[in-house]
Order: sequence, then structure tokens, then C-alpha cells
Amino acid sequence: MALTRFERFLGRLLRAVVWMLFAVFKLFAPQQGHGGVSRLPSITNPLLLIPAMQLARKIRRKEVTSVEVVQAYIDRIQEVNPLINAMVKDRFSAAVQEAAQVDKLIEEETGGEDVLEDRLPLLGVPITVKEAFALQGMPNSTGLLTRKDIVSGVDAPSVALLKRAGAIPLGVTNCSELCMWLESHNHLYGITNNPYNLERIAGGSSGGEGSILGAGASVIGIGSDIGGSIRIPCFFNGIFGHKPSVGIVSNDGQYPPASGLQMGFLTTGPMCRYAEDLIPMLSIMGGPNAQKLSLSAEVDLKKLRFFSVPHNGGSPLVSPVDAELLQAQKTVCR
Repeated sequence: MALTRFERFLGRLLRAVVWMLFAVFKLFAPQQGHGGVSRLPSITNPLLLIPAMQLARKIRRKEVTSVEVVQAYIDRIQEVNPLINAMVKDRFSAAVQEAAQVDKLIEEETGGEDVLEDRLPLLGVPITVKEAFALQGMPNSTGLLTRKDIVSGVDAPSVALLKRAGAIPLGVTNCSELCMWLESHNHLYGITNNPYNLERIAGGSSGGEGSILGAGASVIGIGSDIGGSIRIPCFFNGIFGHKPSVGIVSNDGQYPPASGLQMGFLTTGPMCRYAEDLIPMLSIMGGPNAQKLSLSAEVDLKKLRFFSVPHNGGSPLVSPVDAELLQAQKTVCR
């Protein structure tokens, strides 16, 4: 429904007031120190441009060592994290040791590559984990000052399954306080920045994962979602993610635990730099429940029906959807 002239005027007035308030906020708010840097350094190590499943294959075939891959990601994190503040606690030393054990296992394996692929499909591949999930030896505060000394003694089930598949955690990433907000900021760790524009937010609540993946400092990660906490950071940071159907991936081992109606909406899911890693990750994270999804079945995209809601119909209180996004929706639905 078209807006009236008065509604259009009201919309412009409200946006002008918002921009004025934002300008005042920028003037008096504490400035984040980027050291004069306006953008992240380019990726130079080609290992950071390879999807996780391809990395695992190269590691199994001894084309590259797990130590080399893990170290490449550690170097990238150390290079960009001071700018994006995505990883809030690392376990680099332990990760390198685990990578060395992987390389030793591959050298000693006598069953061949197929045995390793079947048993350990992510063998030697680094991964990052949203801090709201329990990762043994890592903080699990979800940004609460009252939980700043909480350290996980066990792994969340989804984390454990990925580790059991051979993945090597590098550390935990920032989220919004109690996973409640559209950005990833809390009084314990501060705010996470967008890797494409350090003056923009990375989204939430899984914004640390979105930012570190978008920055090329991680290849796969774990997030959780009720109303967009995986999907929004993926959109903001140019990566891929999936909110699975309820009951496929365990939600246990994250804080705060779901209760009441939340249990029908909260899901744990994969976040990836490369789309081809989504299905293998979900298959691993779902464990036996993954069989419910028929992930290996062939899908003819031409036979699928696409439904799109381009906008809310128009409102003076809501910014209009960009023409570029409207065109992208039309392209998908053709």
C-alpha cells in the first residue's frame, strides 16, 4: 500500500532525527582505537582460501600438514583480531599440539585415506566456537560480568561431535550479552566489529563467529539462533550459516539454557566461510538425528518453490529495503 504524502514527510523527519541523535552519540561516545587502520589487511596465505572439507582432504593426503593449516589461521587471527575483537579467548598452544598429534596419526595410519575420511571427516581442520557454548578449558560467560570466572569443564554435545570428527578448536568468539541483542557487545569483552567496515557492527548474537569467518580468520564455526542469531551475522559478514529444524542438533551445553517457548525455537547450527561446508558440518553436528534431513539426497532446484517477502508493505517508521536487495530476492525467486 502506497504511503501518503504526510507519511512520507513523517518518515523523512524521523530519519533526520535519528541521524542527528546518531551524530551526537558519535561525537561523545568513546572512540575505538583502530590504530588509523580503516580496513583489514588482505589474505595472503592461500591455505585460508580453501573450504574445510577440502582442507581435510589435503591433510589426509599429506599435501599439507595440520600444523601448517592451524598455524596459518592462528597467524591470521593475531593479525586481524586486534581490529575486529571477534575471538575473546584462544587456545593456540593446545591447538598446535593437537595438530601435531593429527599429523603423527596420519603418518602412522595403515588403513588408508578412506578409513580416515569415514572416521574423522574434519581431521586436522581448525574451528571456532561461540562463547555461549561450553568448550573445555574455555570461558562460558555469554558476556555476563557475573560469569567472568566460569570455565567449562566439558564440551557441549555439538562441540564434542565436531571434535570427535577431528576438528581442532582455536578458541571462543564474542556474542551479545545473554545472546539477546542484534549486535555482539557486552561489558566483559566489548564490541565486535564488522570485517568489511570496522565502524559497523557484526550482528548478533553470533557476531563473533560471523566476524572471524568473514575476516578469513576461521573456516567453520558454531552458532545458535532463535530469531536470527546465526542468520543475521551471516548476512552482515558475507558468510554462510543455517538454522536447522528444531530437534536435529543438540542445544545442550550453552548458556543461557532454553526454557519455556524458547525450546521450540532455539537451534544450534553451522556457520561457514564456504557454502560447501554447510551440509557436511550439519551432518556431523546432528549425529544420528541428521538422518531425518536426507542430507545426501539429490535436489532438483528447478522443482522447488520459492516464497519471498520483499518488505513490510511500507511504513514511515521503517527504512525502505534497498533496491539492490529487492532485486536479489527477485533473482532467487525466478
